[in-house]
Amino acid sequence: MTGGDSTGRGPAAGADDAATRTRELETGTRDRTGVGVDCGAVDRLPFGRRDAPWLGIGVAAGALVVAVYLATNPYPAYGGGLYLDIAAEILARGYALPARIPGYTADGIPFAYPPLQFYLLAVLLDVGADPIAVARILPPIGMLAGVVPVYLLARDYAGSRPAGGIASVAVAVNPQLVEWHVSAGGMVRAFAFLYAMTAIYAGYHAVDDGSRRSVVVGVVAFAATLLTHPTYALFVVVTYLLLWTVRDRSAPGFARGAVVGVGGVAIALPWLAATVTTHGVEVFVGAAGTHGGLGGGLASVAASPLTLAALVPAGYLLVARRDWFVAVWTAAATFLFSQPRFAYAVGSVALAAAAVDAARRSGVPARLRERDRRSDGDGEGSRTWGRLLARVRGSRAVDPAAALAALCLVAVAAGGGAYLAHEMTLPTDPSTPEFLDGEAVDAMAWAAAGTPGDATFVVLGDAAEWFPALSGRTILIGPWGVEWEGAEQYDAQLAAFEDVSSCSSVDCVESTAATVGDLPDYVYVPKGGYTVRGTVRASFGTLERSFEHAPDWERAYENDGVVVYQRSGDEGTA
Repeated sequence: MTGGDSTGRGPAAGADDAATRTRELETGTRDRTGVGVDCGAVDRLPFGRRDAPWLGIGVAAGALVVAVYLATNPYPAYGGGLYLDIAAEILARGYALPARIPGYTADGIPFAYPPLQFYLLAVLLDVGADPIAVARILPPIGMLAGVVPVYLLARDYAGSRPAGGIASVAVAVNPQLVEWHVSAGGMVRAFAFLYAMTAIYAGYHAVDDGSRRSVVVGVVAFAATLLTHPTYALFVVVTYLLLWTVRDRSAPGFARGAVVGVGGVAIALPWLAATVTTHGVEVFVGAAGTHGGLGGGLASVAASPLTLAALVPAGYLLVARRDWFVAVWTAAATFLFSQPRFAYAVGSVALAAAAVDAARRSGVPARLRERDRRSDGDGEGSRTWGRLLARVRGSRAVDPAAALAALCLVAVAAGGGAYLAHEMTLPTDPSTPEFLDGEAVDAMAWAAAGTPGDATFVVLGDAAEWFPALSGRTILIGPWGVEWEGAEQYDAQLAAFEDVSSCSSVDCVESTAATVGDLPDYVYVPKGGYTVRGTVRASFGTLERSFEHAPDWERAYENDGVVVYQRSGDEGTA
């Protein structure tokens, strides 16, 4: 077993003081701040009173980001309409699993999504919650909860509460993690992250400590991940394999990991069996070939080399402490998964462990404590910053090194929040672009009330994702959920959606629609700026003018942000 110290429990100590560090980790008495922790504490309560300030900084950073998001986004960011449509279909069937979800493409899409979060959404809709409000409020709750297992994992791995604080802040303010967890899709993804990191935290202790309670927690958390999001479940599987391969390689360790895997699958088996019975195993095979698939991280690194930044702290730990686990885990998250958020999540733990190790090697914390100790005895203590901090708290139990770390974390959290506030208030808003606005919601309400129930639409721009959920009508073009039909159908729908959303003439709209099916009854055209796959584009009225002069189309509805055209001869009222 490799690692930073003789216990194999992370890069907490060097060879010169391994025995001392081991005793400190076992007793939780590293210094007067209580920074040292018992890495086996998961068999008792995972939190203690001394965790509160360090975890609190991470949660406060997340709360700041959430406050900025809610203040700058009156509507949910990105898409979440399909998720709400699935929940509404489950509710309409008395909480039974539907076979297909209508509204997305002419034939609907197979329902092969893991169902756990959709049942939660169905319950919320059942008690009268507003769908748009749910998509705006629920993801931030999941995002804030996900900070907790990140803190615990980094704290126990590095043997340091400040390390937990560093990791939690790094996750809370990372633009990639914020983008995909606080937005509307976080109704699923944010909770998948929470479940996955909980499973990984439990797995770390199951492997390193042989903790039976960790195995039980791992089974439940892995089952929840399986029942929420397949990619996050794969992330857990990869991590468990690396934990055993790099840190254990014993038969009991393999058995504990196998219990977690088999137990999680057993809990998820009723859903898996029902889905395979309805759609066949090929539904999962087809979906695996979309969204980059396993190994898609190579393309992401080529497109955005900044992802490799996660390897820097891992590389430091490998060189300084021969910590192979963090190095291999970070590399796996970077190159196996096309979504950079996995690399940044792992990189946050690596950064925390590397920062604490570098600080210990520098000797700065020890010198600060020694200076504070000397000042306590020379009569000049009132002029030291440690004494000043003690006065603020009304106690002398303030450690200068811990206070410095806390101040640095607060500064990073504030800086990260300010950066995200800047991004979220840009006209292009690369982090949390909204697919909806008031005019779009009004147009969809008109479609629900003013068109036949079997009317078909082509909707230009990302508002299309929300259209079936808010109007109850069918869109003919859109990639959402089509991954369950296989890569060929998904790629065709994605290409058609991007092409039609860029059209500037009626002929372009009609020819693009013909590539995936029949002509629609209505075409929904956004006016002014709108987004396509999250990227803002401008409409200069060319397409509207083309429709106005087309003999086969007539204007059916218009407001300040949307105009809807109806094919001549189609009924315009329900």
